[in-house]
Amino acid sequence: MKLRFSLIIIALNIAVVASLLLGATQVENIWRYLFSPGFDSASTNHLILWQIRIPRILVALLIGAALGLAGAIAQSAANNPLADPAILGTSAGASLGVVIGVLLNLAEVGSVLAVLFATIGALLATALTFTWARSVGALIIIGIGTSALFSAVVGLLITATNNPEIRSISFWSLGSLALATSESLLIITPVFLVCFFFAFKIAPQLDLLSLGDISVRHLGLSAKTIRLKAFLIIGLLVAVSVSTVGSISFLALAAPHIARILFGGKNRILTIASSLIGALILLVGDTIARSVLPPYELPIGLITSLLGAPILILLVRKAALTWK
Repeated sequence: MKLRFSLIIIALNIAVVASLLLGATQVENIWRYLFSPGFDSASTNHLILWQIRIPRILVALLIGAALGLAGAIAQSAANNPLADPAILGTSAGASLGVVIGVLLNLAEVGSVLAVLFATIGALLATALTFTWARSVGALIIIGIGTSALFSAVVGLLITATNNPEIRSISFWSLGSLALATSESLLIITPVFLVCFFFAFKIAPQLDLLSLGDISVRHLGLSAKTIRLKAFLIIGLLVAVSVSTVGSISFLALAAPHIARILFGGKNRILTIASSLIGALILLVGDTIARSVLPPYELPIGLITSLLGAPILILLVRKAALTWK
């Protein structure tokens, strides 16, 4: 297990270096700019490295970790390998919240108010799914319906409004780190750290859900309360992610599966492993998205699907594993 964690850390470091070096513009003397932050601070190279690439790399790592963690919690809380924030309706609710905030001229993408609107939307969608579902199995079906409903409203608002700012976020809705800035880190970092702390804290309770709700009740705990805590954490993680970079498909589903296959099903290990794997997938995906067809960018959601899906299929097939 230690070897596998070490390999992931090494891969993350390699991905960071590659992301620093690759881009639409070649940065000369990149290592000098990197290790001497004050060197030639007025130059374009300094601006590209410290104001664009480094913040973007850090945002990719944090958002990837947040989505990986959210997916792990969702699968454990629903006790279902198909559960992820997109399927439960959380991501669509967060997107709708951001679009409404922008439409009302109360928020801009990536701002604190956008996170607030996204949180309200994410928690509303999650609450609806959580309230309407009368069983664990119904969570997925109702979540899919809730997600479809909220996504349809988002699509209608984007296509039907004359607000140019709403139309301009169509690309953002497919996932993009183009708007990531140093200010974004001030919002994402504390939210992720707080959510990670509470996710790690409730991990043993999430382990108990695999025994079934009746067994949890016999242990003196409430399965519904445990899921409520989990969905609150998921809502916050997804809100801060969607409000900053839009909806990134598949990552929250793939990262926990890969982590579960490599490290087992204990949730305290999964919180760490899923976060690291999610960060790695998103960073690699973003580097590809902005480097393949410069100066154009590809939607990051498409890249994460192309990266995550084959890895997930191969690992599941090799392990002959569906769920544990």
